[in-house]
Amino acid sequence: MNLQERYENLKSKVVERREEFLSLMDFVEKETAYLTAPASTKFHLCHEGGLLEHSVNVAETLLKLKETLAPEISDESCVIVALLHDLGKAGVPNNPQYIKLEPSEKQKAYGLKPNLPYKFNSDMVYLSVPIRSLYLIGGKISLTEEETQAIVYHDGQYVEDNRSVAMKEEKLTLLLQCADLWSCRVIEK
Repeated sequence: MNLQERYENLKSKVVERREEFLSLMDFVEKETAYLTAPASTKFHLCHEGGLLEHSVNVAETLLKLKETLAPEISDESCVIVALLHDLGKAGVPNNPQYIKLEPSEKQKAYGLKPNLPYKFNSDMVYLSVPIRSLYLIGGKISLTEEETQAIVYHDGQYVEDNRSVAMKEEKLTLLLQCADLWSCRVIEK
């Protein structure tokens, strides 16, 4: 399956909150850079569409992990948190978080590319990616406490602000952390 088919397959797994979820995803797909944004400015999947590719990889990995480790967690929760965990990287309507860099005049003269493909949009109000994700979700879909924790703390111990949740993570949070890291370091390497 191609990326779009994999994405649509994942979205079809959201059943109980389907109407809310599809409305949110319609907003995200049409009003933000979710479908075209890179996953990072210079690391994993630093190319157009990288964020969607990363989100799909995380969702598929999370579903595999939960099947073995925590089958009691719903596929729906897994898909929702995986597809939305980095939503903040899409920016806000008409204001993407990452801006494609153009080569300088000197680089153009020599036929070179810019040193980095993207930069952080400094015209945005700073919010961490998880907080911007929750801001974009903004009540468009009801999240459980476990889903909220998973989105906010998906970077685990790699972010200093996350130390307050140490040893208090729910299963979904731990699985999302692992799926995110596995996707970044193994699948997308």
